[in-house]
Amino acid sequence: MVKTALISVSNKEGIVEFAKGLATLKIDILSSGGTAKLLRENNINVQDVSDYTGFPEMMDGRIKTLHPKVHGGILALRDNKEHIAQSKKHGITLIDLVVVNLYPFKETISVKTVKHEQAIEHIDIGGPTLIRSAAKNYRAVIVATDPNEYASILHHLKEKLPFKENYRRKLATRAFKHTARYDALIGDYLSTAQDENRFPTIINLSFLKAQDLRYGENPHQRAAFYRDEFIEETCIANAVMHGTKELSYNNILDADAALELVKEFKNPACVVMKHTNPCGVAERKTIKQAFEDAYNVDPLSAYGCIIAINKKCTLDIAKATKKKFVEVLIATEFDEAALEYLKENKKNLRLIETGPLKKSNLGYNLKKVTGGTLIQTRNWPDIDVIKLEPVTSRKPTKKELEDLKFAWKVNKHTKSNSVIFCKDQTAYGLGVGQMSRVDSTIIAKRKANKRANNGVLSSDAFFPFRDGVDEAHKAGIRAIIQPGGSIRDQEVIDACNEHDITMVFTNVRLFRH
Repeated sequence: MVKTALISVSNKEGIVEFAKGLATLKIDILSSGGTAKLLRENNINVQDVSDYTGFPEMMDGRIKTLHPKVHGGILALRDNKEHIAQSKKHGITLIDLVVVNLYPFKETISVKTVKHEQAIEHIDIGGPTLIRSAAKNYRAVIVATDPNEYASILHHLKEKLPFKENYRRKLATRAFKHTARYDALIGDYLSTAQDENRFPTIINLSFLKAQDLRYGENPHQRAAFYRDEFIEETCIANAVMHGTKELSYNNILDADAALELVKEFKNPACVVMKHTNPCGVAERKTIKQAFEDAYNVDPLSAYGCIIAINKKCTLDIAKATKKKFVEVLIATEFDEAALEYLKENKKNLRLIETGPLKKSNLGYNLKKVTGGTLIQTRNWPDIDVIKLEPVTSRKPTKKELEDLKFAWKVNKHTKSNSVIFCKDQTAYGLGVGQMSRVDSTIIAKRKANKRANNGVLSSDAFFPFRDGVDEAHKAGIRAIIQPGGSIRDQEVIDACNEHDITMVFTNVRLFRH
């Protein structure tokens, strides 16, 4: 039975209606500060916590509910005679329902002009303490931290339904996760003042659930998608979905890979992605031409692909998808005619609108392994900033240099070992994910099918032997970009000179596992 409730909320959504429902059921309400004021303004009878404890709010509101009469009333075990006796002796009222949510710390630090002192004052102390006390004693105390929980709790009270163990435990679990997330946000905020090159001893991850997924990589696996709350760059997590068919686990992985690659280009560009590797990339003067040329690089592999463009999707592009099996189409925006056409003619096509593309190297990449997590920085150098080192007798022409940079950008987003054949700002041959670099070169040659003749090659790591260069020569490659650093670099350079191939070193490896 609920006789006394304590209500102290920052987010006032739904609290007046909820408190009125409690008052109708003759449940006494303790409250403080702005919450108490709001309830009184709505003719709800409340007792101030300070009146109940006999101890005033002080230190600019830092001290409100941190008092034995409050926490004793929450933490007392109802079936412990000594606890009950001590409660009576010290005038402690048993509190059966705790309704608390926390100062808006996330919203506060999201304001770029916020001062550190302001952020510190928005660190809630009393609220998390109340929540943790109530959640610890969940068998006796109901704890609510989300306005979405009010209706169910009120229904139980009005209908005199028992608050079963599983229900109470579910609320307590949510409560502890709520405070854990809150503490993680604060920890992340405070850690930003530390040396960015130093990894913290403890990492607390905080992600909000965006949606359940039908299944994971395979139908027998369960899955869900969680969103980073503080992401500011353009990404799948903050994009707008059009249509009714939801993204799958694999769709999200492929869409992320496609979007990250297309963000590399300023001119109109299109990426055709399959299993997190591109099977066609093109940069053109118009987005329509980029779309057509990227798709036509490898139409067989493109079956069931993800397509990302870095400009608006027009009706012409929408119509170009008609006879193609495309799982997801990503664009910065869709004009109304394109949306109408796609919704009418491609009902199973998932449409993702990103808005203007914003790219960032900030933050970390995490990869789970059994028993632990690997973490690394995301920072990648810009190809226009890297000092390219020509190492062969012949230096690259201006056109070769443009294609080499294009190839490097594509190579950066492919799985190792990888070799990319490009020509005229088009990735024609993509040899990716092979155990041998020469095998990657052979596959790229076969995929390019002579279209990269007199074109360029990018390798994600150094050539350990000259055989990769020899294969590139057979394919008509005239320029190579690679990190360098092999003990046989000179052997590889000699092979390039022998074949009149120009080669530049970047001293930047592009491994992606």
